[in-house]
Amino acid sequence: MKQIGIRQAAIAFWNILRKDIKTYYFKPPNISWGLIFPFAWTLMFYLKSQRALDIRSLLPGVVAMSVLFGTTSMLGVTITFESRSRSFERLLLAPVDYKLLMLAKTSGAIIFGLVNAFVPIVFALFLIDLGGIAWVPLLASVLLISITSTFLGLFIAVTVREVFEAMTFSNFFRFPMVFLCGLFIPLASLPVYIRPLSFCLPLTYGVDILRYAVEGQGFLPIALDYLALVGFALLLFSLSLVNVRRKWVL
Repeated sequence: MKQIGIRQAAIAFWNILRKDIKTYYFKPPNISWGLIFPFAWTLMFYLKSQRALDIRSLLPGVVAMSVLFGTTSMLGVTITFESRSRSFERLLLAPVDYKLLMLAKTSGAIIFGLVNAFVPIVFALFLIDLGGIAWVPLLASVLLISITSTFLGLFIAVTVREVFEAMTFSNFFRFPMVFLCGLFIPLASLPVYIRPLSFCLPLTYGVDILRYAVEGQGFLPIALDYLALVGFALLLFSLSLVNVRRKWVL
């Protein structure tokens, strides 16, 4: 099949991204798991906290959780709805490289994750002084968490056919991450025999950067955190492409 040029590929990328944002952002599963659930958790934690210090220490965890649930829910909706209606297969028939197609399908979820990340930050602005936060590492970590969580959602979505299956399968990853990745229980407080599990999860490294940005110190060297997140992103995207190629391309 003849491949299109760079300009046509950019137009195709934009049209796929715009269609996904318009069509899927407000689907019921995405609203419940991607918006209401992180919003409710953020509100619960902030209302429970009595001191500014408590809210500041909770901020990295609720930011990471908002991104995780938002991005994985978005992919669970877009890919499964389209694979069930067979529109995803029709997209794969277009003269667009399937790698570019998958990047276009995931870009909407990455943007959704970035927007979700600022919900708890905006809440915190009304409650405490956010002075002293290192915004460049914070923004970098939010972006990398959005990318890795999106590719995790893609990996899950291409292995199932129904939305409820994607959400259920996602929870097998999401809920352990809440407790193992240092969101609310610091890694230093976890038993030594559990920490290896934490280091196998990409969110651990994103939260560590967030803690460095908000609290001034992390558990791991920040360079290792960045390398780990990039490595997980490449691994998850590659595995997703293998699944896509095996199920639909070949």
